[in-house]
Amino acid sequence: MQSPTRTRAGASLLAAAAAAAAMLAGMLSPGVSHAASQESCRPDGLYATPGVDVPYCSVYDTEGREKMGADHQRRVIGYFTGWRTGKDGTPAYLASDVPWDKVTHINYAFGHIDSANKLSVGTDSAANAATGMTWPGVAGAEMDPALPYQGHFNLLNKFKKQHPDVKTLISVGGWAETGGYFDDNGERVDSGGFYTMATNANGSVNQAGIDTFADSAVAFIKKYGFNGVDIDYEYPTSMKDAGHPADFPVSNARRAGLNKGYAALMKTLREKLDRAGAADGRHYLLTVAAPSSGYLLRGMETFQVQKYLDYVNIMSYDLHGAWNEYVGPNASLFDDGRDAELAAANVYGSAQYGGIGYLNTDWAYHYFRGSMPAGRINIGLPYYTRGHKNVQGGTDGLWGRAAATSCPAGSGLTKCGDGAVGVDNLWHDKDDNGAESPAGSNPMWHAKNLEKGIVGDYVTQYGFPADTRLTGTYVRKYDSTLVAPWLWNAEKKVFLSTEDEQSVAAKADYVVDRGIGGTMVWELAGDYDWNAAKGQYEIGDTLTTAMYEKFKAAAPYGAKKSNTALPTEAVDIAVDFTEFKLGDSNYPITPRLRITNNTAATLPGGTEFRFDYATAAPANASDQSGFGTKVIRSDHTGDNIGGLRGDFHRVSLKLPAWQSLAPGATVDLSFNYYLPVSTPSNWTVNIGGTTYALAGDLARGTTVVELGDGGTGPGPDPSPSPGDCTAPAWDAASAYGGGSTVSHNSRQWKSKWWTKGEEPGMTGEWGVWQDLGAC
Repeated sequence: MQSPTRTRAGASLLAAAAAAAAMLAGMLSPGVSHAASQESCRPDGLYATPGVDVPYCSVYDTEGREKMGADHQRRVIGYFTGWRTGKDGTPAYLASDVPWDKVTHINYAFGHIDSANKLSVGTDSAANAATGMTWPGVAGAEMDPALPYQGHFNLLNKFKKQHPDVKTLISVGGWAETGGYFDDNGERVDSGGFYTMATNANGSVNQAGIDTFADSAVAFIKKYGFNGVDIDYEYPTSMKDAGHPADFPVSNARRAGLNKGYAALMKTLREKLDRAGAADGRHYLLTVAAPSSGYLLRGMETFQVQKYLDYVNIMSYDLHGAWNEYVGPNASLFDDGRDAELAAANVYGSAQYGGIGYLNTDWAYHYFRGSMPAGRINIGLPYYTRGHKNVQGGTDGLWGRAAATSCPAGSGLTKCGDGAVGVDNLWHDKDDNGAESPAGSNPMWHAKNLEKGIVGDYVTQYGFPADTRLTGTYVRKYDSTLVAPWLWNAEKKVFLSTEDEQSVAAKADYVVDRGIGGTMVWELAGDYDWNAAKGQYEIGDTLTTAMYEKFKAAAPYGAKKSNTALPTEAVDIAVDFTEFKLGDSNYPITPRLRITNNTAATLPGGTEFRFDYATAAPANASDQSGFGTKVIRSDHTGDNIGGLRGDFHRVSLKLPAWQSLAPGATVDLSFNYYLPVSTPSNWTVNIGGTTYALAGDLARGTTVVELGDGGTGPGPDPSPSPGDCTAPAWDAASAYGGGSTVSHNSRQWKSKWWTKGEEPGMTGEWGVWQDLGAC
């Protein structure tokens, strides 16, 4: 060990040796700045906080791919829940039960937002599972005495020392704690949570609340050794009555501003995490659990936050369940064209939808693929069941109906499905009256026992007598088009949607074949192994191991947003989708597409823009503003039975011949589409015969050039200096033809069509006069 009193010369020699070693290792190159080397590791499309040298290379390689260990080419992310402590007599799931060599990331569920808008897991005490609880006598649960806290956080960090490639994130929110939190006594506090922290009562952004939360999140992960923050906000959508019913009094009143608050929250978190990471010499991760429902996503505009995220975890489960009467898979991979819920809504019969079914994993993946590289997306798998009883019709229950006569108290539902109960509902929640909520919710190890006709010895821990007997036979069924297994009990008319080795292997192959980043599972405690000594299935890691085995020799994941080469020079022309209608009024989806010219050159009429949007929506996007928007190439056409075959539709639009765009000017068009899309990407613009990328795509390897200021593009149109209006003054008595230029109130204006008596500046953005800027 070196003496702490090294000489100055010795320190200099060591520094030189370290620099040389870094060069040899490819970490630095002579003449290349540290900032430039870090940029080489930035993932494609990830926002870079201005003025901050983010240490991306601590997490990513020089292709922008996450470093997870030699045998982990794809992510296996497991949610670890804080409540399976074993203290209530039910089976425990502790950090020692995690298959550490098979996973890449662990999300701890959940932290919450307290009444002061700070990230919290409750008051420190011996009863706090996260920071104070201990498990004396439990092998593997011995605390690390070097840490100043105990509980799950102590054990997670103890095992991370043994498995340094595994990253941990604190997940904040969840279904029950998005709009409130559970206090130390287990009572729910309706504090408003995400809804009030990020959005004011009038719908404006609550930046003060966001700053408080983000600062506390940075302090929290540093204190407890986490690698980042996972936001599980359910849900910042404008669709009414979305999320937990207890939150509706707060959330519904703020619907119009939730998405703006969500975007501001993510931007703030990204920037504060980046600044902290630069100071600490490590990149901190920011991720989200994102909905997969086309209904929820329709109210989340174009999901504008993806650029701030290291990756997105799609909650591609809970696609069917007892919240309605339609009996179907919890998490099918593909659509089969027969989804009863979609059929009832005439989705398959509507030409506008293009026959595309949107309650499946493949649809949700392609929604996000429209704006992110495949490698920054992870698909979700459930290690739990959903199911109905008293199912009528369908094929072995699949696509049948099961209507309930009453709904759980506090569910917010007046019409719901007849959820399975009792031994078919082991992991149930309770309603507001403390009664069992029918849902058919079970860990997969219990479902495997049902399938084999086994009553596990654990049933007494869930309140069932030791002599419990099963009624009927639970027969495993499987649909290869959907990639969905289920159990069908014909005697009880019970349908339980499951996952097993066959479906997980098929989903893992799907991830590998499409270059997807990996999988996320809710929750690790639902996985199973066979206990031969007891003759029953118990908590294990069979499904997680199956994914690990598929992924360990896979090719590296897809790290580029675009499937084709884009220009290496980019210009600063901003494109934004704005003015979305709210809730059920937003169909068809008709936002304004706003183009802002931030270059020093005037864009002439006829300038062509091209971009991609996801094949999750049909190829029928258009505009209502004369820009000639049309799809010029499609990677997929027709329905999506068995999966979407490609990623993108390529779109062209042009500034109208009369519509030039001066430096600093904006122009809007009314965009039109029918299924939700995430933010269109891979933009190009052709100016003077040269095609450029757009800076806002944040693509790797592009250089932003200034048109008309040493760049390769055309120079700006000659324009008068401020105060020197060379165009004739507008005259209320004169008639002007289309394309006429006038000056008025120290600005220049151009007429779009014939006009007389209409004052420039008073006709609005859709009126006759186009603002060309100050003069």
